[in-house]
Amino acid sequence: MTGRAVILLSLAAFASAASLRATDPLLALISNEYGVTPGSASLVITAFALSYGLFQVFHGPIGDRYGKFRMVMLTTAISGLTSLLCAAAPGLSTLVAARFVSGITIGALIPLSMAWIGDVVAYERRQATIARFLIGQMLGVAFGAAAAGVLGAWFGWRAIFVVLGLLFFAIALLLRVELGRDASLARGGSLEASLFAAFGRMLGLLRRSWVRVILTTVAIEGALANGAFAFIAWDLHQRHGVSLGASGAFIAAFPAGGLLYAAVAGRVVPALGERGLVLAGGGFLGAAYLGMTLAPGAGFVLPCIFFAGVGIYMMHNTLQVHATQMAPEARGAAVSLFALCLFTGQSIGIWCGARVIDAWGIIPVFAAAGLGLPLVALDFRRRLARRSASLRSAVQS
Repeated sequence: MTGRAVILLSLAAFASAASLRATDPLLALISNEYGVTPGSASLVITAFALSYGLFQVFHGPIGDRYGKFRMVMLTTAISGLTSLLCAAAPGLSTLVAARFVSGITIGALIPLSMAWIGDVVAYERRQATIARFLIGQMLGVAFGAAAAGVLGAWFGWRAIFVVLGLLFFAIALLLRVELGRDASLARGGSLEASLFAAFGRMLGLLRRSWVRVILTTVAIEGALANGAFAFIAWDLHQRHGVSLGASGAFIAAFPAGGLLYAAVAGRVVPALGERGLVLAGGGFLGAAYLGMTLAPGAGFVLPCIFFAGVGIYMMHNTLQVHATQMAPEARGAAVSLFALCLFTGQSIGIWCGARVIDAWGIIPVFAAAGLGLPLVALDFRRRLARRSASLRSAVQS
């Protein structure tokens, strides 16, 4: 039953990632419709990422208490409603508010799914299982960006939110049917502990030095990588003259790179090891974003987006696996803290990137990602090596 449940959770991740990236190719439409700068229009991205991250402090403890699979099903259903709220928003300010509200529920899907996988899949198989689970997220990135661009060009920016709302409802129904078929999926909560105690346990995780390393690393990664990624479609449209629909389709190269990694993860992970994966991922990311900085045309950007996808999934998947193992006794809280730091970092990165773009253009944003991400990878690789040596020493003694 685990395999089928992972597939259904991957579908929820698909819808979550599609919603996350849906507004990227719509920035030009939104800024033109409301007569604002791209930086101001990007508030629809920032608001979603901010609530997606901040409300992780609730999702994790609630998932630990009431059951992670059950909570994924409920929040998927609610996400259908919040997506339709975005479609009905009459203006920019209400759209920003609706995206903030939708981020609250949509933000629960991927972290709680990963925490559930951490509960039921042994550590030695978890890297490959999470890579397969994330296929849904990768495809969702492609679908969200491409469909938003095409639907936006033909029917306006609201159309993608109607499609997403219906998609969330359909996936919630499938999850509910699976819960009815396998009662064991509803188990896993800890009703003995109060929610107050669960929140206290989450805060207690911050006293662990390795937890702080993981959370700091993913926050910086999110600020640099996702902060720059949010503006790729806009840059293709504005700087390279790519049409709105095509700019969204270009983004599909990013999850294509991730899919390549997922396809070979079973062989690459043992060959490179965690430290090798982090170093290679940081190298791919640095080359990709520096390539976008210097790109003479759209044709050069396309392979850069692809290699950025390869790099982020090599590096970020390693961080995710460690997030599932930071605190096995409170896995939902630990993974939610991880997501909180990731999306808080992303929100800061997008906000800073928007200010830089309005003042100096996109080049400094891409350059910062291209130079900064390899340094983050090198630092995390060093810390992984130090932790491995420490664990070996503890076992020997």
